[in-house]
Amino acid sequence: MGTLRAILKNPDDLYPLIKLKLAARHAEKQIPPEPHWGFCYLMLQKVSRSFALVIQQLPVELRDAVCIFYLVLRALDTVEDDTSIPTDVKVPILISFHQHVYDREWHFACGTKEYKVLMDQFHHVSTAFLEHGKLYQQAIEDITMRMGAGMAKFICKEVETTDDYDEYCHYVAGLVGLGLSKLFHASGTEDLASDSLSNSMGLFLQKTNIIRDYLEDINEVPKCRMFWPREIWSKYVNKLEDLKYVENSVKAVQCLNEMVTNALSHVEDCLTYMFNLRDPSIFRFCAIPQVMAIGTLAMCYDNIEVFRGVVKMRRGLTAKVIGRTKTMADVYGAFFDFSCMLKSKVNNNDPNATKTLKRLDAILKTCRDSGTLNKRKSYIIRSEPNYSPVLIVVIFIILAIILAQLSGNRS
Repeated sequence: MGTLRAILKNPDDLYPLIKLKLAARHAEKQIPPEPHWGFCYLMLQKVSRSFALVIQQLPVELRDAVCIFYLVLRALDTVEDDTSIPTDVKVPILISFHQHVYDREWHFACGTKEYKVLMDQFHHVSTAFLEHGKLYQQAIEDITMRMGAGMAKFICKEVETTDDYDEYCHYVAGLVGLGLSKLFHASGTEDLASDSLSNSMGLFLQKTNIIRDYLEDINEVPKCRMFWPREIWSKYVNKLEDLKYVENSVKAVQCLNEMVTNALSHVEDCLTYMFNLRDPSIFRFCAIPQVMAIGTLAMCYDNIEVFRGVVKMRRGLTAKVIGRTKTMADVYGAFFDFSCMLKSKVNNNDPNATKTLKRLDAILKTCRDSGTLNKRKSYIIRSEPNYSPVLIVVIFIILAIILAQLSGNRS
């Protein structure tokens, strides 16, 4: 019902949602027949439906390599995330994980739901990994080794300073950016991007996730997970978990805004990285998550709901992003729109307002200087459209028919 209400409020979401639904159905039909590859692509859809859609942008060989890269790192992340594993057991596994990708028999019981299935049947991932060429294998192994070592380091270390924060995000996401750049280069389609730009691509996405997932992480059982740096949150509260309490709402939002401002420091690097990409399929693969990230930050900024539940872009807007993000002009337009949205929420009384506005103005200038902003569709409707009741009823009927047909196809 939530999606239906959103469509009735934003009827122009309907067509992008239908296209996205059909694309998802098409992706499901593209699962390879071999058991190990079938498992990998089915698991990809279960652990990240959005990534499973985005990866379809890539040519087959590179898509297979990125699929395995993602699943290997997701498995590594599952070990790190499982707070029930004793430290003396977890750390050696993280450090040696890169060796297990060569072992068709290795598996480790941890995680829950689909992540447990991934870990229990990891031999399928190893089998697929061993079918790749040496360049792909070396890139995946190298990043897995470095990431595992970094995760092990932060198992025994708190995120105290903003430098710690950047270092942690480098290990868990910046290295993903470096690894993807290596895979793109190995495919022969792209020049090897600099480590600093590749790192920023990962940090921007990871920091967005850390901001958005505050409540889920702080409520993790049996032990909470804390990634917000003490250097930031200690200005506002005595303990990180205090941000979720109603009596600290003003301070919580101010802390949140500083976290968003910190994440914005990576945007210009991300825009440069994407500008330098040549292959259209790789471009879309990289650009869609980045647009989603700036959109999510715009939703989260100055929003107390980050500490009450889940804040994310509505499905219709997500569908628009996926459908419209095809060229660098589209990226500049999206970053411009969402940065304007974020800027409109900045309160001059916020402790970090000056820094936030400075970073946003720099992003907006980069987008304007591209000279592409006049040839685009805005992601943000600036005023409420006046749809007639008859049109809304027609949209409702069309949606009901489409959903019924899709349900019939599944059965």
